[in-house]
Amino acid sequence: MIIVLFGQPCSGKSTLANILTAKLPADNIDGDDLRELFVNKDYSREGRIKNLNRASDIAHFLNHKNKGYVHVVLSLVYPYKEARDYLRSLNPEVKFVYLHYAGERGRENFHVKDFELDLSEEEVLTLNTSRHSEEECIKQIISYAKLSS
Repeated sequence: MIIVLFGQPCSGKSTLANILTAKLPADNIDGDDLRELFVNKDYSREGRIKNLNRASDIAHFLNHKNKGYVHVVLSLVYPYKEARDYLRSLNPEVKFVYLHYAGERGRENFHVKDFELDLSEEEVLTLNTSRHSEEECIKQIISYAKLSS
């Protein structure tokens, strides 16, 4: 199973991915780590899509290689429907979890201005990390993805 935790910077993606991978047999592919590994500093739409598609390819490979015994958690911004659809084309069972928050957390100047999200078009679990504790978010993610912890 591939689980994608996506949303703007500071929405809780890395934090929840770390908790989730500690609870499940899972590997995490984090956007910050991926950018360092591939030295991709192109934050244009094209640069982001290239980076996201690379992450999707790696996740698909790991998921196929581990045949579902080890889950793959992606914690990346994934702001474009095109990139999310690419991952769905590789693995239709992927579970997307959109994280958002109220207020300020200090990285709003890094937000993606052209973030595409139309929840009427996509099957996505939406979690407000300002309202729900980390443990509540993890329980909802596990339930949504039909996983056992």
